[in-house]
Amino acid sequence: MFASQSERRGGKRILVLRYRFIGDTILTIPFLRNLRKAEPDAHIAWVLAPGSAEVADGIPYVDELIFWDPPTIHADSRSTHKTMGDKLGFIRQLRARRFDKVYVLKRSFGSAVIGLLSGARSRVGFSTEGRRFLLTKGVPYQHGQHEVQNFLDVLRADGVPVTDDYLEAWLSDEEQAFADGFFQERGVDPGEKVIAIHPFAANETRGWHLDNFIELARLLQERYGARILFLGGPRDREALVPIRAALPVKPLEAVGATTLRQTMAILSRCNLLVCNDSGIMHLGASLQVPLVALFGPQSPVKFGPWGARCRVIYRKFPCSPCRQKFFEECKPSARMKPECVEAITVDEVMGEVAVLWEGR
Repeated sequence: MFASQSERRGGKRILVLRYRFIGDTILTIPFLRNLRKAEPDAHIAWVLAPGSAEVADGIPYVDELIFWDPPTIHADSRSTHKTMGDKLGFIRQLRARRFDKVYVLKRSFGSAVIGLLSGARSRVGFSTEGRRFLLTKGVPYQHGQHEVQNFLDVLRADGVPVTDDYLEAWLSDEEQAFADGFFQERGVDPGEKVIAIHPFAANETRGWHLDNFIELARLLQERYGARILFLGGPRDREALVPIRAALPVKPLEAVGATTLRQTMAILSRCNLLVCNDSGIMHLGASLQVPLVALFGPQSPVKFGPWGARCRVIYRKFPCSPCRQKFFEECKPSARMKPECVEAITVDEVMGEVAVLWEGR
């Protein structure tokens, strides 16, 4: 539950609550970097979910990672804190660490309760979910701006200077060596261009159709002569069968065969990424990989890729963004996709790819 460095700082003890998804974890990095700049002597601990903690390996801005993992419907939950005893034990260990301040970046009522029970006298967070009375300082949440800026607004409201807002990630020498070996073993010459495609989504309905990604890959091979690399998890392996059969040039594959950290290292060597709205999208942005992201039901205003070389294709309909209770607010296409997703064409994606490719 607790992964700590040696406690060599003698300043304030600060707790940051922002846990659950890979994207949430990545988008918290600018907050933590600016907090560390303002509090160089503080002991900073970060509560996050074990399923997404790997993306933060190597972060220099925190002294301690604390894992909070109650049962949820989400696929990355391991239910470490399942019983009431597990949860009370977690709270007792938080209180024993005697935090002076807690930043509650998660917007749920329960996260503010954790902040209160931590024992920290100063509790700063968003005034959402009727939880203002649990905080010593409430901050308005802006639905019309990106999540990175919302997090940074919490620092600004607390009088902490914000000097930058970029994403970043850290790779070890071993991970970078793995990426070198991965491409060498597959005959990718040094300097040869590689375009990564992540055609999958946690909820398959909200992703662009696989046939579109296959056609896109074929055009990218023809137009740019690039090697195409498909990324995905273990449950996506079956989809490789039609992909292999449809492409004239055999693609590179890292689907269900690499760890999250290895995937990050491989992705960092790519010249471009095309993907659905997903955790991989945020990984690509944090690694400074130029990317084209395809958005359907969810608005990119709050959760789009954050970076100068990120392009988004989004078709806004009267029902956009929706509750993602699919086909209650819209009719499915013949391919069982929402209208907002089907409205994105291969030609549009190729156009956005050209903007990034020619700008390199």
